[in-house]
Amino acid sequence: MTKTISFAIVHFTVAFTVGFLLTGSILFGSVMALIEPAINTVAFYFHEKAWQHFQARDRETVSTLAV
Repeated sequence: MTKTISFAIVHFTVAFTVGFLLTGSILFGSVMALIEPAINTVAFYFHEKAWQHFQARDRETVSTLAV
C-alpha cells in the first residue's frame, strides 16, 4: 500500500504540473490533478493485485512442472 500512496503523490504532482503548464490555469491543473490520478491510482492498485495473482500462478506452474 505504501508503494501505491507514493505513486499517487508523484502522479498528482505530475498531473497538476502538466495541466497547469498546458493551460496556465491553477483551477484546471487542480481538477486534472484530482480526477485523473485518483482513477489511475485505483487502476494501479488492481493492476498490482492482478500482477501478484499471475506471478503466484506462474510459480505454481513451475513447481508443478518440476515434480
